[in-house]
Amino acid sequence: MILEGVGRRYAPRGPWVLREVGLGLPAGTLTRVNGTNGTGKSTLLRLVAGIDAPSEGRITARPARTAYVPERFPAALPLTARGYLVHLARVQGLDGRTARSRAGEWLDRFGAAAYGNTPLAALSKGTSQKVAVAQALLAEPDLLVLDEAWTGLDAAARAELDRAVRERVAAGARVVFVDHDPGRLEGEADAEYAVSDGRLHRTEPAGPAPSRAVHPRAGTSDPVHPGAGTSDPVHPGADTRDPVHPGAGTRTRITASGGTRLPEGLPGAPDCAWHGHQLVATVHADHSDAVLRALLDADWHIEHLTPEATTEGTRA
Repeated sequence: MILEGVGRRYAPRGPWVLREVGLGLPAGTLTRVNGTNGTGKSTLLRLVAGIDAPSEGRITARPARTAYVPERFPAALPLTARGYLVHLARVQGLDGRTARSRAGEWLDRFGAAAYGNTPLAALSKGTSQKVAVAQALLAEPDLLVLDEAWTGLDAAARAELDRAVRERVAAGARVVFVDHDPGRLEGEADAEYAVSDGRLHRTEPAGPAPSRAVHPRAGTSDPVHPGAGTSDPVHPGADTRDPVHPGAGTRTRITASGGTRLPEGLPGAPDCAWHGHQLVATVHADHSDAVLRALLDADWHIEHLTPEATTEGTRA
């Protein structure tokens, strides 16, 4: 999945919340986003999840099965906890029997099985948050976006969410998260970024993916991948298609690091230069997606994507 030159503002002439965001999210990776309040972290996560559309730039290759846990959960919906989860599971394409089974499984895993028949409006804040997290895991998403999802959970539920994140990454999913606890999944992220001044910055050097030991729970059902659809707990079934803003006649500068070899035969014959440990490849925009995929497949980490840019340096 690739974000290229992405910006977001909430009115045509309003201030920019984010600009020139370039981000690659390879399969099977965990990405952490940091930043102070009000810098645009939640806006970025909503863009990644497809809840919001970019005002400029493009997002490509978002997985069909995408799930999102918002910072605030709509607990006033007129449904019970189990009824809400079954409804969201059906929206995501699961059949009725599987939907009911998954709803029960995740309520149990987060220690909320006793509240399955309780109306959402009557749940405590902590139990409501357990339901919010459970809805995102029902259909085993290939992209999981977590905005302060651990907030309000008890210690056992926080540990269970840690386990669920590791399971999704081990299964090949992309997981992107924000959390106020700097120790959350410490040392496990494949990449960390910070949002400041409306820009996204890489905060740690790219390196080999950390080793993750995942021990599946006994009795866990076999993976099922029915249907497609983004899980938006606020607006189930909302349109999440990628808006595309073609850049005819433009070039894209791709900055990458951490790879050990340059793939042969890169599409579009990009101009490649080295700046220290970074590879900078400039290619016509029509070929940028193919070049990005080739670099990601060769274990490069994408740090920045800048439209209409050129590079200077030593040719590779």
